[in-house]
Amino acid sequence: MFELPSDPLRLRMILDFLDDQVARNQTIGIYLSVQQQAVQRALSVAEAQTAAVHPSLRPHRGAAGGKPVAGAAPSRGEGEAQGFMIEQRRTPNGPEEATVHLDDCTMASDRTHRVSTHGARLALTDAQLEACAFCRPDTELGLFD
Repeated sequence: MFELPSDPLRLRMILDFLDDQVARNQTIGIYLSVQQQAVQRALSVAEAQTAAVHPSLRPHRGAAGGKPVAGAAPSRGEGEAQGFMIEQRRTPNGPEEATVHLDDCTMASDRTHRVSTHGARLALTDAQLEACAFCRPDTELGLFD
């Protein structure tokens, strides 16, 4: 970090600039989250329509890139989750990833972000992250300790 000026006027200007940048980044993050949710809803509708027209092309969790696999049966039944999420915990150094969950896990806090099947698999191989003991994403992925 660079050396800060000592006079209050310049320090207030720097602080105002930083406050503005934080607000802009939060706005962009909120916008991207809204867009992400819209795409996820559209994907669910499209997959449901595809499954209705072509039952043999039902989406299967664990398929490469989330693409349908012909004849694949989902492993979790009717209300199956569409993916995985990683819960973050707060630390003095900022948020750190902590726990991997299925996206329908009720034990996850609101501090989560969605990840792909591949991302969840990679996260579960990281020694710093752990699988949720409630929803067991490691079992869903076929990984065992």
